[in-house]
Amino acid sequence: MTDKELLRAEIDALDQELLSLLNRRQALAQAIGRIKNKEGSRTLDFRREEEVLAHLMAHNPGPLSHAALRNIFREIISAAREIQAPLGIAFLGPEATFSHLAALKKFGHATRFGPMTTIQEVFTAVEKGNYQYGVVPIENSTEGVVNETLDLFAETALLICGEIFLEITQDLISRSGQLSDIEVIYTHPQALGQCRRWLATHLPEVPTLEVASTGVAAQKAARNPNAGAIASAFAAPLYDLRVVQRRIEDFPGNVTHFFVIGPDPPGPTGADKTSVIFSVEDVPGALYHALRPLAERGLNMTRIVSRPVKTEAWRYRFFVDLDGHRQEPQVGEALGEIQAMCPWFKLLGSFPRAPGVEQLS
Repeated sequence: MTDKELLRAEIDALDQELLSLLNRRQALAQAIGRIKNKEGSRTLDFRREEEVLAHLMAHNPGPLSHAALRNIFREIISAAREIQAPLGIAFLGPEATFSHLAALKKFGHATRFGPMTTIQEVFTAVEKGNYQYGVVPIENSTEGVVNETLDLFAETALLICGEIFLEITQDLISRSGQLSDIEVIYTHPQALGQCRRWLATHLPEVPTLEVASTGVAAQKAARNPNAGAIASAFAAPLYDLRVVQRRIEDFPGNVTHFFVIGPDPPGPTGADKTSVIFSVEDVPGALYHALRPLAERGLNMTRIVSRPVKTEAWRYRFFVDLDGHRQEPQVGEALGEIQAMCPWFKLLGSFPRAPGVEQLS
């Protein structure tokens, strides 16, 4: 046998060993699923899954990269969930939107995904119990917050259970793949905002039509030979389209932040974030005093965004993220003080902090 044949034979033997180990792991997961059913607990355990991934990465000697390791074990864990009980995830559809790609990165392919037409429908589907969890965009690094999502958090009983940061690369796709054929471009407003300079330089006379998602943009382009769509290149084969130009976003390093929403709050992992919404009295220093409990305890506030109260002119709610879990004494005490001094306060949840930005490739 040649050296190459010997190495391939060794790989074949390892693959057989891996297959046996994976099936043993699945059998154990199935047994745990039976125990969960008796206890009446949910299949998905965010805390446990993050602990498993963190442990593996801490003991990974290489050359397997951390990103590759996460991708592999995400699918192994997804398959384990499927054997325990099918998991349903609602997202802003249709397929191949960035919300869909974020959901795949978080939950893996062995999951029942439900595309929704609007963010409101994602919330409603989870509230009604049609899906266990939902994935919704909350903010883009260049275009800012998604106001619809913020407003819905003020109205829902759902909690934030997790987060995903996803690399965003906008691509121009069409049926022919030729720039000269494009007479109109379908785009989501956020995607349009990320590509204005490129469009002004390369297609200044071509009109843009806004649609509900990048997936809808691809669907519409698939029905019109003279239309283009701003979407992910991952959408192209799904809708029989071709890539005209990759990475037309104006700023590299573009990232969108997504929240996982659901009815059950995860327990502390030691690497968590907490989100709240509150309003303050219309008096001098009210916001300063509301945030002071965080500063006094050295708690790091990672985001603050204001949104108008729709039923009261010139009144605002503040959406705040901070490091830590609500069950930690310092965090719990600070939140209690804030709630006591605010006329309206809502805890949106504590959840595991995302380990980093997920790459599309």
